[in-house]
Amino acid sequence: MMPEKCLNVSPQLAATIGLEEAILYQLLAEIQYLTHQDPQRISIDCRHLASLLPFWSNADIRRLCSSLQDKGVITPLAQAFGATGDFVFSFSSTTTPARKGGPPPQQAPTSPSEPSEPPAQRRTRLMDTSWQPARDVVAQLNQYGIPPAFIEQQIPEFITYWSERGDPMHSWNAKFLKNTLRLWREEQTREVKRGRETQMTSDWKPSRDAVELLTRQGGINRNFIEDAIPEFILYWHEKGDRRSTWNTDFVRHVKLQWARFTATLENDSEPRLIARNWQPSEDLYEVLQLANIPREFARQQVPEFSLYWRESGQITASWNTKFLQHVKRQWARHCATGDNSHEKHQGPGPAVRTRDRSLVEDLTDRSWAN
Repeated sequence: MMPEKCLNVSPQLAATIGLEEAILYQLLAEIQYLTHQDPQRISIDCRHLASLLPFWSNADIRRLCSSLQDKGVITPLAQAFGATGDFVFSFSSTTTPARKGGPPPQQAPTSPSEPSEPPAQRRTRLMDTSWQPARDVVAQLNQYGIPPAFIEQQIPEFITYWSERGDPMHSWNAKFLKNTLRLWREEQTREVKRGRETQMTSDWKPSRDAVELLTRQGGINRNFIEDAIPEFILYWHEKGDRRSTWNTDFVRHVKLQWARFTATLENDSEPRLIARNWQPSEDLYEVLQLANIPREFARQQVPEFSLYWRESGQITASWNTKFLQHVKRQWARHCATGDNSHEKHQGPGPAVRTRDRSLVEDLTDRSWAN
């Protein structure tokens, strides 16, 4: 069940310099002890060391070697740990590696000048305003595809934040590594989101899922949804915003209009002839305002609408519904042609008509009162 040699770690040492660092330190010390090398110059084949630590990648071992260096435990004498070659280092004077003929070390002992200082306080440091990340840390961040300019941008804010907090830390390099990786992932997420954002176009259509959500779950009339599209396009096209949630915004827009519209119809359900002095309800004007249709434009449609339906002699359960459809269609044509005839109705001369269909066709092409 245990064919390999176990790695030992001192709990006190792990609490002092970190669990991962303690595992690596004691393995290095054991190798020095078994190979009878001088503590001031130890050479270990990188591939051999990596084979003894199969649960870590080369990048992990390089990071932990850098952490041990920052904590003053080891001092590299040549190149940093890599995939090939030898890793040459020495144990710092504040540590006691295994003596020849003696047992391997179990902890990093105290410095003679600080016999009473607790280990946790001895091994942590406050942020120095002149601090800079180690080259190994920068190289590791580059391996993640992080540009050097992005790394440089994080250093001042990192120093300022931790200087103001005043918290001691075992390894500022490890902290900077994790912090920069997190910020880079957040930046990549924002980039992906920005890449999906588009401007509203004149030929935009809601997705099939959005329409089905409104019709099946919301119980909204499909014709009502289709009539809401032109006004939605016009409003957002003029604003010029870029978004990745046009379908979500459209669903919210239609639901709000439908809620106001159905509330308007609650007191308008009995079939009857249109009155001679008929006027749209105030709630209907609020529904039109949600669609960004000016009140004055809607008011100008009332006389022609009322005249036609008085002469037709038809009855319906909701004149507000028919009028809402009529105004929306007239407004869509008005916006499509860029005509401003509704503003000229009060002036001299005949009003310019922009409809390409008759009022009868406008009012009878759908069964809005059903």
